[in-house]
Amino acid sequence: MSQKFIKKLNSNPRSMAYGKYFARAIYDKTFVGTKQLADFIQTQASVKRSDVVAVLDELGAAMKHFFEMGQKVKLEGIGIFKVGFSSIGTDKPEDLGAQNITTRRVLFAPESVRVVTGVNHRADGTVAQKFAVAKNLVKDIVFEEAHENVSPESTTSGNGGNSGGGNGNG
Repeated sequence: MSQKFIKKLNSNPRSMAYGKYFARAIYDKTFVGTKQLADFIQTQASVKRSDVVAVLDELGAAMKHFFEMGQKVKLEGIGIFKVGFSSIGTDKPEDLGAQNITTRRVLFAPESVRVVTGVNHRADGTVAQKFAVAKNLVKDIVFEEAHENVSPESTTSGNGGNSGGGNGNG
């Protein structure tokens, strides 16, 4: 299996990348739910599906508990989750309080590793490594162009249209 993409023309005349084509991710219209995850995990581990479902069902409540305590939650092999929010600004610090907090969200930073991509030999004889940061969850995903008649508007991207992860500037 592979992550499918289509070729999408940047039609924004104010963009520096106007007229260029970019890969845009397309997704299946359905989500993978708790039961499907549990079925898959059951085949990979020596745990019953019902036990996996019970743990996954409790994961949200457990994460909320630790968020309320001001903690970040790190799931090894997945990444770090933490609370993020926006607030209304005030002129004086004494006017700022919890009532000014507006938007609440969960921020996610995927687990990553440094991958050495080369070395630079400096004039002083030292060596500096060139590296890239690879996100563990996606570093080995294979990509494949979708050739069927699929439009990104008919898929569920959930992020306002730039579902390919790029910024449209190449």
